Amino acid sequence: MAYTATFWGTRGSIPTPGAHTVRYGGNTPCVAVEGGGQLVILDAGTGIRGLGAQLVERQNGAVRAEILLSHTHWDHIQGLPHFKPFFAAGNEVRIRASQQGAATLETILRLQMHPAVFPVPLDALAAQLTVEQVTTGDFEVGPFVVQAMRLRHPGTTLGFRLTPRSGGASLAYVTDNELGPGGDYDLPSTWRRDLVTFLGGVDVLIHDAMYTPAQLELHRGWGHSTYEEALSLAADAGAKKLVLFHHEPEHGDEAMDRVMAAARRFADRLGTATEVAAAQEGLHLNL
Repeated sequence: MAYTATFWGTRGSIPTPGAHTVRYGGNTPCVAVEGGGQLVILDAGTGIRGLGAQLVERQNGAVRAEILLSHTHWDHIQGLPHFKPFFAAGNEVRIRASQQGAATLETILRLQMHPAVFPVPLDALAAQLTVEQVTTGDFEVGPFVVQAMRLRHPGTTLGFRLTPRSGGASLAYVTDNELGPGGDYDLPSTWRRDLVTFLGGVDVLIHDAMYTPAQLELHRGWGHSTYEEALSLAADAGAKKLVLFHHEPEHGDEAMDRVMAAARRFADRLGTATEVAAAQEGLHLNL
């Protein structure tokens, strides 16, 4: 089955609008996967606002969308209250993510739209909304089989691998993930080997590459990786294409150009066959 992946938000932590982020984008994480009559939205940062506006504009019948949240940190859900399909009857949206400690997914979403911080409560949405908690393992979303794996990031964070049930290219979305030493994530010692297996032979790997190696030394335990770590993982897993993601807020377009140049030099030194690119808003991949 053929499908597409379109990047609507590529930035980590906080939106960074302005002339300095025009090429790589200033919206926080959101990737739309479409194929086989199914829309799967990976994360709901501020990028989901533009996606929602486009869905309403091109609407031919009701909007039906599945939203998979890697986790519920602010930058990955802050666009949800501004997702236009929520506000029209007949639309259907299901949100799936993990529970965070004692806080259920529904509790988190309700608090996000509590009157103290947002004028429209969750119960006022006109669309049919379903909230479903997921854990590690496999589940189905329309024509896709989705595999979920726990990542090394504060809180409970999941990486997703999507593969068409009928056969075709696979895509993995692995953001907010600390590949190097640091942090206490209560995961088994086999975790990296398990991650390589999870990603084995993936066609497109979207992976956290927030920091340069120098920046990482100041941010160990924060739950993020460097482009070098992401490339090494992609090479070990035999990924065909790596898309660097969750860009550092302080990295404008010129800084991102330098990151990409350094990443390509590192790829050459590794001798990997993996193609490397950086996520840019509007980037459209055909799988």
